[in-house]
Amino acid sequence: MKIALIGSTGFVGSAILKEALNRGHNVTALLRHPDKLKVQNDRLSIVSCDIMESGKLAAELKGNDIVISAYNAGWANPDLYREFMKGSLSIQSAVQKSGVKRLIVMGGAGSLFIAPGQQLVDAPGMPAQFKPGSLAARDYLNILKEDTNLQWTYVSPAINMNREISGVRKGIYRTGLDNPVFDNNQNSSISVEDLAVAVIDEAENPKHIRQRFTVGY
Repeated sequence: MKIALIGSTGFVGSAILKEALNRGHNVTALLRHPDKLKVQNDRLSIVSCDIMESGKLAAELKGNDIVISAYNAGWANPDLYREFMKGSLSIQSAVQKSGVKRLIVMGGAGSLFIAPGQQLVDAPGMPAQFKPGSLAARDYLNILKEDTNLQWTYVSPAINMNREISGVRKGIYRTGLDNPVFDNNQNSSISVEDLAVAVIDEAENPKHIRQRFTVGY
């Protein structure tokens, strides 16, 4: 496939890039600062592009089979909520204009339901530093659900997916829809490598068109 990847230098995006290239796909990485991407591969094209410039982004996306957005406005960004929403909407608009129909969006776990009527982001123990990003990801999911033009998929990782549990690609995972995937010890976790496996599996064999899904061991 021809994959356009946004956010290829981030924690999640870099894992998706590696998985896609290892499977033989052609990837166009769209970056505001191309010099930050140090990967070299014959199937990788690096394009300088600001995702906030929707028209220019649309032109760069044309001709791809799928767009995967691992856009993140930065957890330490004091204006995280607003920039996440603005960037996500700009990307969605650009995909619509480009003629590419398939869009996979990497979201957060905050919008997963941990009890009837209660999402993780609203739980009392939700860390304050993660709340703006989690709220933005939840609110954007609700907007994306209204899009009947694109064949979108929204991916929520497990509740625990940090650098401490990452570093290993098992090649296995289980999926759910709106509730976290728990193991026998009631842990919801996944390595970023296996999240990337799930994302490229979905790109190759779509099973969640206009749906959110989540993964865990």
